[in-house]
Amino acid sequence: MTGEQPSRAARVLMLMAVALVGLNLRPFITAIGPLAADIGAQTGLDLKGMALLTLVPMVLMGVCAFAGPFLQARIGARRAVIAALAVLVLGSLLRLFAATGWQMVGTAALLGLGAAVVQAVFPGIVKRQFPRHVGVVMGLYSAMLMGGGALGAQMAPLVAQKAGDWHAGLAWLAMPAVAALCLAARYLPRDTAAGQGWAIATGFLRRPRVWLLMACFGLVNGGYSTVVAWLAPFYREQGWSAAASGSLLAAMALSQGAAALILPVLAGRGEDRRRWLWLTLAMQVAGFGALALWPEAAPMLWAVLLGAGLGGCFALSLIVALDHLPDPAQAGALSALMQGGGFLIAALPPWIVAVLHDVTGSFLAGWVLHLACVVVVTALYRQVSPDSYAMAMSAPPDRGIALIRNT
Repeated sequence: MTGEQPSRAARVLMLMAVALVGLNLRPFITAIGPLAADIGAQTGLDLKGMALLTLVPMVLMGVCAFAGPFLQARIGARRAVIAALAVLVLGSLLRLFAATGWQMVGTAALLGLGAAVVQAVFPGIVKRQFPRHVGVVMGLYSAMLMGGGALGAQMAPLVAQKAGDWHAGLAWLAMPAVAALCLAARYLPRDTAAGQGWAIATGFLRRPRVWLLMACFGLVNGGYSTVVAWLAPFYREQGWSAAASGSLLAAMALSQGAAALILPVLAGRGEDRRRWLWLTLAMQVAGFGALALWPEAAPMLWAVLLGAGLGGCFALSLIVALDHLPDPAQAGALSALMQGGGFLIAALPPWIVAVLHDVTGSFLAGWVLHLACVVVVTALYRQVSPDSYAMAMSAPPDRGIALIRNT
């Protein structure tokens, strides 16, 4: 047996670990919606309380992402991922026993913490293990992450119905988390010597480019969080049934996963990802514009367009961040910071859209708001050319403001 063969086998197993880890980062959020009525009835959570089961994990994904470089420097990316997956297992199992609203919110916080740590350090692992195929592997990771969201939404009510208890519909998610934990413990690469990840990340916060990437990531993912929260209620207001409106979310999730997998492969043919980013933003414009102007014309098409635009943009945004720096530790720190600030921004739009709905009596203002966000992101991404990467990330901090024009 040649030395090449084990290496190929190891890479295949590593890809399996990437896929399974990604699969576990969203289903605990999307599983709530189909079971919301039962959860609320038994725990006493009202609509605002139910919203915390989504809001708390999203905020933690933002806050804890900033700790990613610190964790990578102090305990290593591999150990951080393994510990985080163990937290996901624990959080899912605890939902089997949650009897009050605050216990449910507590499990949401625990699960959000686990997902946040994985998201913060995992792109750096991919950059280190697959330096020549970052786009393809990050596309696989992103596609599985979004596919996990669809899995949670589809399977939670089925498991709950079979078991006769909504607790089981949520707690079964411990099973794929255990599988991911086993694969990660066995096949994730050993950590290299601890670096200066925290110091690097702190220095990066002085770079205007980092804040630009945060803003783009947050505004786009704010569109995702709004669509997940309000697309089905929007069509319920149009007279649709719960099942029919839920099918739109499933279609959106499937198109998200497909775009997250395919577009990074296509974008990998050149160094400049911007034309592909603009394609995803154009699909978002078409989707949000259609929801605002012609919601009943072709709802399934609008959902698919939005899913493809949001999913493709998510994956490409991660790749662009990793492209900025050749060193995996530095690239991972930049990705963690982008996600940290981005998820904090993304947690707010559903609440803003809800306020706009209360004021105006419809979701029209919310869809227009996200149209404006997409226009802003399109303009910002014009500045993110490959030729600008080195200058944007190596410029002296005291010249940061002056370099905004060059970012």
